[in-house]
Amino acid sequence: MDVIDLGSDTVTRPTERMLERMRNAELGDDGREGDPTVRALEALAAKRLGKEAGLFMPSGTMANLVAVLAHTGRGGEVLSDPGTHIFRSEMGGVAGLASLFHRAIPAKRGVMDLDALRETVRPALTPRSLFTALIVMETTHNDGGGAVLPLDYMAAVHRLARENGVPVHIDGARLFNAAVKLGVPVSEITAHGESACFCISKGLSAPVGSLLCGSTEFILRARAFRRMCGGNLRQAGVIAAAGIVSLEEMVDRLAEDHARAKHLAEGLARIHPSLVDPDSVETNIVRVDFAKSGRRAEEWVKALSDRGIRSGAWSTWQIRLVTHRHVTDADVERVVGTMRELWGN
Repeated sequence: MDVIDLGSDTVTRPTERMLERMRNAELGDDGREGDPTVRALEALAAKRLGKEAGLFMPSGTMANLVAVLAHTGRGGEVLSDPGTHIFRSEMGGVAGLASLFHRAIPAKRGVMDLDALRETVRPALTPRSLFTALIVMETTHNDGGGAVLPLDYMAAVHRLARENGVPVHIDGARLFNAAVKLGVPVSEITAHGESACFCISKGLSAPVGSLLCGSTEFILRARAFRRMCGGNLRQAGVIAAAGIVSLEEMVDRLAEDHARAKHLAEGLARIHPSLVDPDSVETNIVRVDFAKSGRRAEEWVKALSDRGIRSGAWSTWQIRLVTHRHVTDADVERVVGTMRELWGN
């Protein structure tokens, strides 16, 4: 039985065009005189995001950590919604390695309450409170089921931050999914932050890597912190070459992943409306709620796995399904049919 892997879009494999470019990449030492292919990817990423410079990173987690370090140094608070990846899934690096404190702002699907944010921002240290070192926004929002932050909301957060002299970092692991959903150049999203990062190893299908972009001065500091964190690279052009193809050829097709996720959600909702609200599916992530079934998420993950469908438990009752370029229309139908069969049992 062929396995359908909906556990994550990180399972995407490089295209033939990527492999060709990787084989023929011009190489150098990125930690010394520079790797020309890495530099080309960094320049391309910065141009797409409307920033002055870019930095190739081994992972999105390191990109976020380095961004925090480069913006803040040590001390102060980082404000974000409580479900951001930087605090939910990055092993406490902001506290353990950057010596910063996280203050969660009430939010819905990644959209922080602006009144609460306004009341919480502190431009300077006082005898009664820490200063605000950084504000973080995440789009698409993983914990929000792939939700896309509205541009007017992002603009309001950025305006509030500037009024208080606080930088904004945009965690855009699936940034290009957000741009495709909104139908805008990605630079219209990243204009609302001093820095932004995105992964090339998810829906964009490159094998590894992320890009962090910002001002020239910011990236110079970030390069030093990348080295501190053990992320200094050598002949990294062999993987950066795939990232160039990602940005040149793989962005527009993300709409196909979104369409299949919506189709999947609609099929599951027909089994039982409590499973998923199709209107909540904006990009390539579908969160399925099995509370009405009485069977926990881990039971469903195992039952699906036994039938050749990989997924992941997100909470006690919910699983996450992620579409990507290796998931076909026929795969979606098979998943819906299998789920219908399991629901009836």
